[in-house]
Amino acid sequence: MYHGLYEIKSNIKLTDNVFEMVICGDTSSIKAAGQFINIKLDGFYLRRPISICDFEDGEITIIYKVVGDGTDALSRMTAGGKLDVLCGLGNGFDTSKSGEKPVLIGGGVGVPPMYNLCKRLISEGKTVTVILGFNTKSEIFYEDKFRALGADARVTTVDGSYGTKGFVTDELKNIDYTYFYTCGPMPMFRAIESIATTSGQYSFEERMGCGFGACMGCSCKTKYGNKRICKDGPVLTREEIIW
Repeated sequence: MYHGLYEIKSNIKLTDNVFEMVICGDTSSIKAAGQFINIKLDGFYLRRPISICDFEDGEITIIYKVVGDGTDALSRMTAGGKLDVLCGLGNGFDTSKSGEKPVLIGGGVGVPPMYNLCKRLISEGKTVTVILGFNTKSEIFYEDKFRALGADARVTTVDGSYGTKGFVTDELKNIDYTYFYTCGPMPMFRAIESIATTSGQYSFEERMGCGFGACMGCSCKTKYGNKRICKDGPVLTREEIIW
């Protein structure tokens, strides 16, 4: 974990309430796709945990949805501003288990951590399919960026306004895959669990107090004992999860 001040390079709107922010600072503590940062905002007691979409030496990209006062304040920050950040938190995805044809499944704001994971798997020579699930066409982001990496990117919308009508599972049942990785809401996880044919890894979203395992506020039971989503997760394997 690294703690420091990061400078905002850009903060742009992707959809009506989804923003992409690039911050500059130390990235040495980031070891795997699926880790997250924890941002302190002036006037707010708890930090805001946000998954890392992508990173390279000295830059981190995050994508966040405005859902409350904290993220609204974040959306109004501009280039040149400074953020107090805890970086390199959590246990990310393990790419060694992917097999040759992994499928990545992102639902809404669960899409961002799939991006760096996709980049890593493709660099390892894997054939990657990505399913991006949204409610409607106006909410879609990053479809072209996944394709630019070389992935087979497929989009589902609940209302059928773009791509496959329905849910991510309506597309998953049509794909031949060796392993799955996913991030998104719990109802999506339960639907995936009901039809998935291989092992996989789930990245959980959970309310966090500290973000680094000290407060025990995000503990959950697994088949192998209690685990902290912020420290032992947010990524858990299919085999250890109690549904």
